[in-house]
Amino acid sequence: MKTKKQLTLYVDTRRCMGCRACEIACKLENNLPAGPRYTMVTETEVVEDGADKLKFLPVPCQHCADAPCMKACPTGAIYKREDGVVLVNRKKCIGCHECLWSCPFGVPQYGADGKMQKCTLCAFRLDLGERPACAKACPAEAILVGTTEEISAVLRSRYGAENAAPRLDAFRAAERRAAAGGKP
Repeated sequence: MKTKKQLTLYVDTRRCMGCRACEIACKLENNLPAGPRYTMVTETEVVEDGADKLKFLPVPCQHCADAPCMKACPTGAIYKREDGVVLVNRKKCIGCHECLWSCPFGVPQYGADGKMQKCTLCAFRLDLGERPACAKACPAEAILVGTTEEISAVLRSRYGAENAAPRLDAFRAAERRAAAGGKP
């Protein structure tokens, strides 16, 4: 049996503008009541180039390759699909919160029934060849879902030329100075 490649979720913080479209799309897609949120956009104040700025970071389940929540679950309610999507069988969950305490992102949520629920990476959409609701709704295309190779290719196309050209120009100028007898 051929194993599918591990899917991962990546948030391009250079693009996130804090619109919360991902939060809204997720709540609508999963028919969530008030309270639980499978994606939460956090805000952080930073100083950048001498100016105060606000940075945003959506924090859904990261579907970790080596998921600590899965290891911590005493009933085996948390499991991983062949493509790496981490899911929970709520019938097996006893609401002990071990998964929440072990998750470095604090992602697991608890419903009115006291059982864990979380982002499924819209597994049913993935099965249909579609993107998760959060990624589809993001107007800045900040949420990427795919293999690390696919995500890396997108990031290289977005930022590779932007960063490579100035470095290459500086390198060539240093080569010219060195060839002319100057310091590199």
